[in-house]
Amino acid sequence: MEHTVVRPFEDADLAGAAAALTEVHATDGYPVEGVQRPEAWLRSADVMAAWVGELDGAIVGHVAVMRPHGEDAVSMWVRQSGEREDRIAVLARLFVVKAARKHALGESLTQAAMSYGREHGLRLVLDVMTKDTAAMRLYERLGWQEIGRTSHRYGDGQSIDAVCYAAPDA
Repeated sequence: MEHTVVRPFEDADLAGAAAALTEVHATDGYPVEGVQRPEAWLRSADVMAAWVGELDGAIVGHVAVMRPHGEDAVSMWVRQSGEREDRIAVLARLFVVKAARKHALGESLTQAAMSYGREHGLRLVLDVMTKDTAAMRLYERLGWQEIGRTSHRYGDGQSIDAVCYAAPDA
């Protein structure tokens, strides 16, 4: 029987999480920007809290709650809800390697981030590329509401369609 764990990210997890991220980019094209510096992408100064998912002791997934940094989902939620930006955080950097899927780790990681948001009085928002249909199904199953659509710009003038979501009420 395979054993899964979701726990807070520790500095010692960085190499394993970076390797998992590089693998996910190779199989799924996430993130679309690429991962030239996976450690820096995972440990951005905007990260408020993060968790890893393990399968049989190996890091196979990750999620972070991040301070807003100009995301369309944040401005959409401020406009629609009237909430102040300092009461909003962004669920980001969610990934699980292909070989570890079907263990509900994506759901467990998302639930950890949602619990953090509730405990800290923060409304979580996110955007997800329309190509990532499994992620969209996960968020909708967990009660996230679509709040709008946007175009995610990256690279040299490239863009991809994305859907913005807000987490359910605490």
